Amino acid sequence: MPASPRPPGAIRIDPDEVEWSAVRAQGAGGQNVNKVSTALHLRYDIRASSLPQAVKDRLLQCGDQRITSEGVVVIKAQRHRSQERNREDALARLSELVEKAAYVAPARRPTRPTKGSQRRRVEAKVRRGETKAGRRRVADE
Repeated sequence: MPASPRPPGAIRIDPDEVEWSAVRAQGAGGQNVNKVSTALHLRYDIRASSLPQAVKDRLLQCGDQRITSEGVVVIKAQRHRSQERNREDALARLSELVEKAAYVAPARRPTRPTKGSQRRRVEAKVRRGETKAGRRRVADE
């Protein structure tokens, strides 16, 4: 039986497992963008992390372009003009990725149409057929 769905925020990312490097941001920002390294690269090694093994496996198989072939998540955060807000943004994006991998959809139980719905469907088909039959050319007797 698959694992039960986890509530949001049930998986914690250990801050010691996250590797940061500051880089210069691209785009608009005036003189500040040329002086200060406000953009951040977040690197998170999935295989060496303390995540549950099932979550690790689903993360590695999800095919996200931010996950390298070595199993390292790389997120570049440069939306904001301060390094602290970019750090929060990168952590939020990482936790969203992990939460998505942690969620296991409940198994679908196949259902059957009710007798009444089957009967109504057949009656509608018969009525439609009668309507179309009324449009045919009348045969000469």
